[in-house]
Amino acid sequence: MSSVGDGERGDARRRRRSTLAVKESLRDLRNQLSLLNHQVSGNLALKDVDLDCLELIARLGPLSPSSLARSAGLHPATMTGILDRLQKGGWIVRERDPDAADRRAIAVRAVRGRNAELFRLYAGMNAALDEICDEYSEAELELITDFLRRAKAAGAVATGDLANG
Repeated sequence: MSSVGDGERGDARRRRRSTLAVKESLRDLRNQLSLLNHQVSGNLALKDVDLDCLELIARLGPLSPSSLARSAGLHPATMTGILDRLQKGGWIVRERDPDAADRRAIAVRAVRGRNAELFRLYAGMNAALDEICDEYSEAELELITDFLRRAKAAGAVATGDLANG
């Protein structure tokens, strides 16, 4: 005969297995997206970190090189080389920042005309994600979005903790 304690232990084991499955799935997703981004950056003759920074510029820009370095978790000197490569490839422009108190300040922005190349390379993944999302209800998509946002925030905290020693 099983007791209430046995049921609770079974529930706790199932919960741990489910939590572990989520964490493993996130690691697998991270690895797969890293491989995809590596292929995309190779097709564009960019380094992986260049593509990461280009994504940040496109999403958050225009922004200063120092803000970009902070967002990317990179040293400002490293950012200079990345921006040089992106500008040479025609992916970004550096412009004087009209809002800055320092007249020498610059802002970096993505060149809009280059987006088509990125969209083409990510088209297969975007189409697959559309198909996957079509299988979920609006409430389920909201739950998934909430989970991913919270997981991203947890990652930001963990990153900050490691960076601050």
